[in-house]
Amino acid sequence: MILSVTFSKPSTNTQDALGRNYIKIRIWKNVSVSQKNNLYQCEMFTEKQAFQKSMTEKEVEEFIEIHAGKLFKSVVEKTDSEEITYLANRRGEIKILRKKNKNPVVESSKKINREKNYIIKENTQVPFLIELGVMTKDGKIVSRMYDKFRQINRFLEFVEDVIEDVIRLKGNVDADNPMRVIDFGSGKSYLTFAVWYFLHEIKKIPVEITGLDLKEDVIRNCQKLSEKLGCSGLNFKIGNIADYSEEKNPDMIITLHACDTATDYALEYAVRKNAFAILSVPCCQKEINLQLSKKKLSPENPYSIFTDYGIVQERFSALVTDLVRAKLLEKNGYSVQLMEFIDMEGTPKNLLVRAIKNRHGKTTKDGSEELLRSLGVSQTLAKIL
Repeated sequence: MILSVTFSKPSTNTQDALGRNYIKIRIWKNVSVSQKNNLYQCEMFTEKQAFQKSMTEKEVEEFIEIHAGKLFKSVVEKTDSEEITYLANRRGEIKILRKKNKNPVVESSKKINREKNYIIKENTQVPFLIELGVMTKDGKIVSRMYDKFRQINRFLEFVEDVIEDVIRLKGNVDADNPMRVIDFGSGKSYLTFAVWYFLHEIKKIPVEITGLDLKEDVIRNCQKLSEKLGCSGLNFKIGNIADYSEEKNPDMIITLHACDTATDYALEYAVRKNAFAILSVPCCQKEINLQLSKKKLSPENPYSIFTDYGIVQERFSALVTDLVRAKLLEKNGYSVQLMEFIDMEGTPKNLLVRAIKNRHGKTTKDGSEELLRSLGVSQTLAKIL
């Protein structure tokens, strides 16, 4: 039984074969449906977009047979019993490597299949999850915290995707030059602890992580917990994103639900400090919506139709906000993708901004200024950048 497949290192003709220039494809078993349906979730990435679709097991098998080692020169397939790697050289010769799983997955257990897809596993005692009330002392996930557990794992998948880029751009990561991460608006710091655990404990990458938030009592508790668990390199500070300053430049900036313009200040800091990677899940994009609510676009304005209904205007404003952010990051030398941040079990959708610094600082025309001018509104990131 196939559990997951990752296709990378595409050839030059993915556009002809698949209709778009995909740079990476990930397929995993969708455990939210019944075993009988045996459906898989597929996520296909271009440089700037991500597309999702469902596939049957037969379709996945055919996709692997047709494209593994051919259209994509590196493919890793994980099944219930082994890991299969397809590698193609410049002459088109395909080498297949097989590695048996020490603990094969039993198909009859949906729970085991679900665990297999998580970066942080169930039934494994993880100290910070126990302390934060997500996990019991014997490693079981507290039922009411399952959404949080899935959210953490889903975000860690995005972190995993950018690690190689950060190391490549940084040039060297060791004890004297650790990977530096800042979590803006860390709150109770589920994610901050998770990223530290993932990088330090699972990936064995030397890391320094700072969690920043305005809530003094929350930050004090997080710092005490970090010290209690012996999380070397994990520290928490009280402060405002807009006023934050640090001598050493961060390699990665993460924000999860930094409200409204707080996201803009986090992105501006990342650009100003030349961060190599940005993972930001914005929320509460009120700024443009409030401005549109106080004015009336003329009927001749091509965007006026989006202000006819309150809920449409609200969603339109949020999309404009994140589109402007993405375009401004591109203008400042980042490769950007706007992606759905949604776990495999179907919790509410959010938009994730994923940005990687271009090696040569390449910039692009953004068009954000023209869009804002057409709407007659301003946007914080556009102002502070």
